[in-house]
Amino acid sequence: MNLPPLTPATLIRRYKRFLADCALASGEIITVHCPNSGSMRSCAEPGQPILISLSGNPKRKLPWTWELYWSGTSWVCINTQRPNAVVAEAIAAGDIPALQNYAQLRREVPYGSHERVDVLLSSEGRPPCYVEVKSCTLLEDDGVIRFPDAVSSRALRHLGALTEVVRGGGRAVMLFLIGREDGRGFAPADAIDPAYGKALRRARTDGVEILAYRTRLSPDKISLSVAEPLLF
Repeated sequence: MNLPPLTPATLIRRYKRFLADCALASGEIITVHCPNSGSMRSCAEPGQPILISLSGNPKRKLPWTWELYWSGTSWVCINTQRPNAVVAEAIAAGDIPALQNYAQLRREVPYGSHERVDVLLSSEGRPPCYVEVKSCTLLEDDGVIRFPDAVSSRALRHLGALTEVVRGGGRAVMLFLIGREDGRGFAPADAIDPAYGKALRRARTDGVEILAYRTRLSPDKISLSVAEPLLF
């Protein structure tokens, strides 16, 4: 997917979950919207280059949005609103072999107990396929990409909802989209959220399919790259 025009800045601090201060090249200090509810460990170090986009909505309180972070070796997509679109675009293009040959793709479809699935795939004569997408940015000291970067009850609910899909005769897929080009493989962040790690393993045993894909990032585009091995 193509990104809007981005402006370089330097991160000063990220705070209150959805706010960040940064410095423009002119020296002006601005507050930007940070569209990420996680801890953002390994991608929020003050002094690092970031890229921000300017909204065309005059009603927005904060016109700027933080999009990418430079880790020193890779751009990192910190905007959690982007991964669903990247995955939907890749599925439509046939770039994910496990999710090919479905006639219809719908997004944000209600299911489970007050949940909305990120992508619902359907074709006549095939069980519906429910795809949840999780944005992964956490790079641990061992070089492995992990999820989540903070305890997440919402992510746990999604695993439960996917398991119920399988029990009802449908197909369920949890797709972890790695929003950086450094690191290797994928595994749950057991040290941060052990309950999620246990639930993910249990969901896999119960028939939920687990996929992990790398992204290719540049200041103007995010696209799907290669499948990553599951290291758990």
